[in-house]
Amino acid sequence: MAFAVGDLGRVEIAVPRARLDTAAGTTTEWKSTALRADQRRTKQADALIAGADLAGTNTRRVRRALCAVFGGAVGRDTVSRVWRKVKSDWDLWNARSLAEEPMARLILDGTVVRVRLDRKATSIVLLVVLGVREDGQKVLLAVKNMGGETSEAWRAVLDDLVRRGLRKPEFLIGDGGTGLEQALTALWGDVPTQRCTVHQHRNLLAHAARRLHDELSADDNDMIYAASAAEVEPRRRAFIGKWRLKCKVVADSLEEAGDRLFTFTRRPFSPWKSARTTNAIEPLHEGFKRRIKTQTVLPSAETAAMLFWALLAAGQITMRKVDRWQTLTQKLADKPIDLAA
Repeated sequence: MAFAVGDLGRVEIAVPRARLDTAAGTTTEWKSTALRADQRRTKQADALIAGADLAGTNTRRVRRALCAVFGGAVGRDTVSRVWRKVKSDWDLWNARSLAEEPMARLILDGTVVRVRLDRKATSIVLLVVLGVREDGQKVLLAVKNMGGETSEAWRAVLDDLVRRGLRKPEFLIGDGGTGLEQALTALWGDVPTQRCTVHQHRNLLAHAARRLHDELSADDNDMIYAASAAEVEPRRRAFIGKWRLKCKVVADSLEEAGDRLFTFTRRPFSPWKSARTTNAIEPLHEGFKRRIKTQTVLPSAETAAMLFWALLAAGQITMRKVDRWQTLTQKLADKPIDLAA
């Protein structure tokens, strides 16, 4: 008989003892794959303890808060052991080899979180790199606090991935930030890069008066969500011509985005939805923020990144495959759309 602490409390489990015959004529001890030897807590229980600890709750309060759930089975030593295990797994994850992780696509973006630095609440940006395998499965490759979104910060993140064996991807999607674009150009200047159309839409709205937002959104959507590359070209020209007269800074902003805003038109039409934006990262952002909303300020920048990863590793945040993943390996058209206005 064995006992394990899960997210529903202490559970008694009957574990049979047996020996199995082998092909060599000997016997070997049967071992459960569901319950490891000497395992006293489920992964969900460890995730709950680690999550409370990472969110800034001290050991005494973790024990007090989880006492009712675990029937008093969580002591100071348990919290400390779980924390050491999480920290060890986090360090191994950050150092793991990526040589056997060929990525068809990389998606890069930043998420803002509030942390406590020098006893003051401060907003920091976590740099997030998401990979997409050829089978469409999304994989978190990196989440780091680098002090901002400068080109040096992004380049340090990318260089670390390359050092650990990451191969050059076939397609890149970024948020359009200057620092990220400079880093990508310096490292993978020959890789087709898509500037997120959602971020660009927000930039356009920021340049226009509020009374123009509905009209501007309609024109932008009409251009970005056209059914073919042939339809995108004339709609872009019409957009530039109209808004150059109506609000010049809006037209200038679209022209500044350049051809990287329309790289998605070089792909087959079917996967345009997943090739236009960094929205694949949004479920991670939302899941992370939803789980820390009661803890408005996290204890440090390091624990913010660790908690982001731990929620995903524990299965509390899941990632589904990208839409129409079967077309990920198809070659892009050589000729981008004509941007001459």
